[in-house]
Amino acid sequence: MIRSLMVLALIAGLPLAADAATKTPVKKSAATKRAPARAPAKVNWLTVVAATPDGGMRLGNPNAAVKLVEYGSRTCPHCALFDKEGVPALKAGPIAAGKLSYEFRDFPVHGALDLGPILLGRCVSPGQFFPLLDAMFAGQQALLAKAEATETKLKAMTNPSPNQIATIVANDLGYVALATRRGMAPARAKACLADRVALNRIVAMTDTAEKQYGVSGTPTFIINGTKADNVYDWAALQPLLAAAGA
Repeated sequence: MIRSLMVLALIAGLPLAADAATKTPVKKSAATKRAPARAPAKVNWLTVVAATPDGGMRLGNPNAAVKLVEYGSRTCPHCALFDKEGVPALKAGPIAAGKLSYEFRDFPVHGALDLGPILLGRCVSPGQFFPLLDAMFAGQQALLAKAEATETKLKAMTNPSPNQIATIVANDLGYVALATRRGMAPARAKACLADRVALNRIVAMTDTAEKQYGVSGTPTFIINGTKADNVYDWAALQPLLAAAGA
């Protein structure tokens, strides 16, 4: 294709050279006029999702001026409230505009209760990550209705492994049923809950969050690499994001 274009250019240049030699002016035809440059296609940042080196999942423009990270727990009521109030506002405003990227990083603030939901929630494609996260937050109250009974069951067991704990929690509380309703095969769910490597990643992420940012509760928000102290909801977070340029 490139060679063909070069040949056409050379051929097109021959008459011009002859005309130049004879000093005969040549008028450009409408066909040879340069076409106006097309504007670059607008990116739908709400569909741009990618895993990050820090173990989170990021939604939006990776080069946004404002980078928001939430350390959240899928069993945390305040996190569920932020998902209901803050995340839709972010999607409709600065994320859609490409001004802000939002990254969610799991933090098991409730220990055993968080392991099953986290392993399932991280065992899907990037495009499925946030819809499943939203579904877990939306159904949180109903899903945790049996939490006390499940914790009693776990205490009665003799040295269960972390993956066994995750499997019991996910099955007893209905997280497996939720994931399978959203398209995850039962065999896939079972394998995800038994994945020791994935569980070790959660442990490593938790350790990094504690050491790097002093995370001890959820939600914890990081704005452009700086922890937002004493900020736990959308009302308190929104002015900080606005001040940062989102």
